[in-house]
Amino acid sequence: MVAGESGLGKSTLVNSLFLTDLYKDRKLLNAEERISQTVEIVKHTVDIEEKGVKLKLTIVDTPGFGDAVNNTECWKPITDYIDQQFEQYFRDESGLNRKNIQDNRVHCCLYFISPFGHGLRPVDVAFMKALHEKVNIVPLIAKADCLVPSEIRKLKDRVREEIEKFGIKVYQFPECDSDEDDEFKQQDKELKESAPFAVIGSNTVVEAKGQRVRGRLYPWGIVEVENQAHCDFVKLRNMLIRTHMHDLKDVTCDVHYENYRAQCIQQMTRYVIYLLHVLYEGSRGWWIVTCAVWWKWWVLSHVLHAGSWGFVTCSV
Repeated sequence: MVAGESGLGKSTLVNSLFLTDLYKDRKLLNAEERISQTVEIVKHTVDIEEKGVKLKLTIVDTPGFGDAVNNTECWKPITDYIDQQFEQYFRDESGLNRKNIQDNRVHCCLYFISPFGHGLRPVDVAFMKALHEKVNIVPLIAKADCLVPSEIRKLKDRVREEIEKFGIKVYQFPECDSDEDDEFKQQDKELKESAPFAVIGSNTVVEAKGQRVRGRLYPWGIVEVENQAHCDFVKLRNMLIRTHMHDLKDVTCDVHYENYRAQCIQQMTRYVIYLLHVLYEGSRGWWIVTCAVWWKWWVLSHVLHAGSWGFVTCSV
């Protein structure tokens, strides 16, 4: 998932990451249309191949986020979408055919931070706090070619301080195993020190020092997208596709989804307890008996296979 206000280069970066053009049919809105635009959820599917392994990724875009005059709860459609994917997975997991479940859960959210401010804006803080318990957030400093290296370092330090100050839980890179080689440990150290990543996107091929590279041509020189001295694009791409893809999925499954699943089970169990309480008091009719028995059977039968028998039994 990619999120951030318009004009920060989200579409260009996605196209640069996956060497494709996902937005060739996109209609550019004028100023009047952008005022009335609401937050949308747009899904794109892209097939990539990494070291002979074919992968199918779903890119979820959020046009309209942060573009209104009043951005109060503009992240609500995004949180609703994430919860809907959790709910669908929970239903599929509780069904009869659990072998071929299609996983549409959001495993990573790239959040674009404007390079023109002095850190996080209120909408940035509110958005990340609304989503940090639901998805792995990877903050990015957009359009890093607008800043000189000293300004990038200063902005990174400021964003890190504010993330810690406001208690925002962004994606944490796992620690290296003790048996990893020194080169891998050094790469992992550089990756952690680079967060939040300062990125540049470009689909234009230019000539630099006799070589054709993807970059941006300015009167004062060329900014190369894949030059690690210019930006963190390569680190981000390697992290998403090569080194940390499985960890992102594991955190989603073991932490975010399990939290959602536990809340669902707790709500259903409370409802069963309420019905049983009403039944014991005798303040309802015969239909309450039927409802209580049916709900108790549904909860136990759908949760038993997932290893939550002890939880339900203790709660009831």
